[in-house]
Amino acid sequence: MTETAPQSDPARPAPTQTAERTIPVNLRQSGQNDVSLLIGTRVRKSPFWHKSVEHGVRAATVYNRMYHPRLYFTEEEGGLLGEYEYLTRYVTLWNVAVERQIRVKGPDALAFVDRVVTRRMTGDDELAPGKARYVVLCDQDGGIVNDPVLLRIAEDEFWFSISDSDVLLWFKGLNQGFGFDVRLEEIDASPVQVQGPLARDLMRDLAGAAIDDLKFYNLMETEIAGRPVVISRTGFSAEIGYEIYLRDATNNADALWDAIVAAGRPYNLKVVAPGHIRRIEAGILSYGQDMDLETNPFEVGLGWQVHLDKEDFIGRDALARIQEKGPARKLAGLTFAGRPITWYNADFWIVRDADAQAPIGYVTSAFWSPKLGCNIALAMLPADRAEEGQALTLDRPGEPEPVAAQIAPVPFFDPERTLSKAA
Repeated sequence: MTETAPQSDPARPAPTQTAERTIPVNLRQSGQNDVSLLIGTRVRKSPFWHKSVEHGVRAATVYNRMYHPRLYFTEEEGGLLGEYEYLTRYVTLWNVAVERQIRVKGPDALAFVDRVVTRRMTGDDELAPGKARYVVLCDQDGGIVNDPVLLRIAEDEFWFSISDSDVLLWFKGLNQGFGFDVRLEEIDASPVQVQGPLARDLMRDLAGAAIDDLKFYNLMETEIAGRPVVISRTGFSAEIGYEIYLRDATNNADALWDAIVAAGRPYNLKVVAPGHIRRIEAGILSYGQDMDLETNPFEVGLGWQVHLDKEDFIGRDALARIQEKGPARKLAGLTFAGRPITWYNADFWIVRDADAQAPIGYVTSAFWSPKLGCNIALAMLPADRAEEGQALTLDRPGEPEPVAAQIAPVPFFDPERTLSKAA
């Protein structure tokens, strides 16, 4: 299940990066280690953590300073590839309460949101109540602070469903200067995801026929098991999917979770970890792996999120300069053969030129793709080495020689997202 670290070769050039960073990417190849995760009070347990334990969570990480499940299935059940099979054939339940909900509420809520996201949020592009949108937050240098899903709950209320960085502190610091009339706080609303081809059938049983009218990136408010929820037609899988945001989650977690599990039995529902194999196939990025504060949207294929004709937003001037000059590096897709990658890569594997000599970049995420029948990866490379079809090599743990790879288009599968957008 795990990958072992390659032995260092003193004849090869030392690892390098594709651009200068204040905090370098750690390219040491330390490999997987048999280290237990300490469970304690310093890291928060989500309202659903005990349910993940009941369902046999076998591996976890820390995300947003909360414990986050990353594997349930045993080796006999196929491990992560077994979880992938249920995700792509049936329906799955994910504990994603680590997506902490940061609420912006008040008379100036829209003005605040428009200032902190890179997309237009007013005029013809205003996000109406009852809708959601994928957005990017950047700092004054154009670095990506977070890439949340933004939900507009009401005229004066937005929720940022955040990825792995502390947005609340960022917002509070910004508003010391902005002075907008808003309340900024984390709220006791926690999401789970229901993902897979049978997700709509299951959600109809849980939430009624109105689920059939819920369009991609739209919201509805209802009750499940008598508990108030916000449901969005979104997800991290690129399959048909929904996120259920449970209000008063600390008190209501058991009732919601148990209702979903019971209703899911006729559909072969399984509790699984978030589907990173499927998200890489779909070109969905993971904050902290594929991007961070020292990458900008143009480097990671999110330039479409940057609306420079917008009057003002944090990072606008820096992003305008980056766009004019062009990014020096880009996140690209790789395909390569060899034994299937069935576990999360523990290191940023080194990418070399086609002659397996000079290190030019590094792999951020990698897995075996059942859809493509080969290994796939995302890699940060110099912009002039990221063109589709170019041949490269990479250092893969356990392989005595660099492995031949080729630049491939991203998304690797279903680029139009026809599965997740299915009516």
